[in-house]
Amino acid sequence: MRRDMMLNERAAILRRFFRTERRMPTYSEMIEMFGYRSKNAVFGLLLRLEEKGIIVKKHGKIAMTDTAAGPLRLLGSVQAGFPSPAEEELLGTVSLDEMLIEHPDRTFMLKVTGDSMVDAGIHPGDMVLVEKGVAPKPNDIVIANVDGEWTMKFFMRDRSGIRLEPANGKYRPIRPRNSLEIGGVVRGVVRKYQ
Repeated sequence: MRRDMMLNERAAILRRFFRTERRMPTYSEMIEMFGYRSKNAVFGLLLRLEEKGIIVKKHGKIAMTDTAAGPLRLLGSVQAGFPSPAEEELLGTVSLDEMLIEHPDRTFMLKVTGDSMVDAGIHPGDMVLVEKGVAPKPNDIVIANVDGEWTMKFFMRDRSGIRLEPANGKYRPIRPRNSLEIGGVVRGVVRKYQ
């Protein structure tokens, strides 16, 4: 557990350096940064970071992976109903990538345009995390190519077959006439408040 915490701390230092300098540090800079005595110690650290998926090595160069921000501190919970006393207590850390993405190799993001899913809490400008290669179940939100056009809707099945249901009363359900291809199932929504 302590070793993982130290690894996360070092990963956070690398991320800060990368954000500030727009490049990864050299081995010599990492020796100084982490108080190491040799490049071999840096090599060992980079190997552990690569095993954890924090960095990748390509053609002798290291790069940060697309992990969101690394682990974030989990400080407790907040009441969304009536106000209650709150205390800040460090409960651990949470990686948004691990929390939101179960299968990184088959997950991608799409930016939402249009308002047909607003009643499901998906608004224009949101980003949706989509997992491909899964069979949708009724009530799953899917990305689907219907008769040559892509859309995002609830996947439904009834006696007449498959229908794609919007989450906005302004729109009507869609039934495929000629073709239907499911591109993936929506697994999460990311929204940034200004």
